[in-house]
Amino acid sequence: MTTSPSVTSTVQLAPSYKLPLFIVLGAIPLILVSAWVGGIIALFGLFLMFQATTLRLQFTDTALDIYRGETIIRHFPYQEWQHWEIFWHQVPILFYFREVKSIHFLPILFDSKTLQICLEQRCPRH
Repeated sequence: MTTSPSVTSTVQLAPSYKLPLFIVLGAIPLILVSAWVGGIIALFGLFLMFQATTLRLQFTDTALDIYRGETIIRHFPYQEWQHWEIFWHQVPILFYFREVKSIHFLPILFDSKTLQICLEQRCPRH
């Protein structure tokens, strides 16, 4: 039996390298057709892989925090969230959320199942 993360605990999402690996592997045949296009796409995939390695998302009781190493780089209080969405649930690739003052799009570089659970617990849709 699997247990859901507790709403009162801080949950750090595990990294996922699926999307970056898919992009890098998809760029290989493109390199044979067009070195420039394939190279740019491969570099983008490597950039996403670096981001997956260095960034961490933590769901706390009051906010989603984004860390690079031990340094917090962004703080998103749930009380300012208006809507969120995970695009393409079968193959999740993009996480969108809207705050009162801005919108955010994040590639799925972390465990999408835990992301879904945390969002439903901490920011239920009305």
